[in-house]
Amino acid sequence: MSADLPAEDAKLVTLARAARARTRAAEGASVRDTDGRTYAACTVQLDTVRLSALQLAVAMAVSSGVQGIEAAAVVTEADEVDVEVVRYFGGAALPVVVANGNGEVRDVVHT
Repeated sequence: MSADLPAEDAKLVTLARAARARTRAAEGASVRDTDGRTYAACTVQLDTVRLSALQLAVAMAVSSGVQGIEAAAVVTEADEVDVEVVRYFGGAALPVVVANGNGEVRDVVHT
């Protein structure tokens, strides 16, 4: 992981990696709410339902009653990450760390 990544954001990458590894999913994601609690999830791909890891992590946070999100991380090999769900729930200019399967940060995009 990047030495420039704050410890709280590095934790998000670790949680996203663990979520992905548990199920061998295409993606793992985690979010941190405005109270500092974290939620992690992996991609769900069934015949009739497809949720990205980031969508599911945000849904878990929302279903827990959070009032806002302050940061997120996605572990994926995909070239692009759709951060719309974070923007919709958390607002503009929130950081979303994008890392590969080894936890190496590829980018930090903002909503």
